[in-house]
Amino acid sequence: QVHLVESGGGSMEAGGSLRLSCVASRDIYSNNRCISWFRQAPGQERERVASIYTWNGNAQYADSLKVRFTISHDGAKNTVYLLMNNLRTEDTAMYYCAAKPLYGGDWSSCFESDQSAYQYWGRGTQVTVSS
Repeated sequence: QVHLVESGGGSMEAGGSLRLSCVASRDIYSNNRCISWFRQAPGQERERVASIYTWNGNAQYADSLKVRFTISHDGAKNTVYLLMNNLRTEDTAMYYCAAKPLYGGDWSSCFESDQSAYQYWGRGTQVTVSS
């Protein structure tokens, strides 16, 4: 059963923009308020890009990306977005969304880089940026 579905990837020249979407099933979206985007470039480890606590919209980004990337959500559509501006060739990667519940009432715990903490993953969407 597929719980998270990413879309919006594609090929883009450097300097362009893309908006990725992560659609969750209603149950997953309602019960897993911490949703993150990760990416994995060829030959590299998967890294967290951005996270959002969908209850209040608070977000956190990888330091190197917070100027160019924006994470947002639409509760009516059970969807989390990742807007990527001024794309660079080093942004080329498979992008995944992942979801986990909030534990202990501390929403800052949503901003988790440990992949094993996430219960649900999508299959990814490829982003390729050319120079």
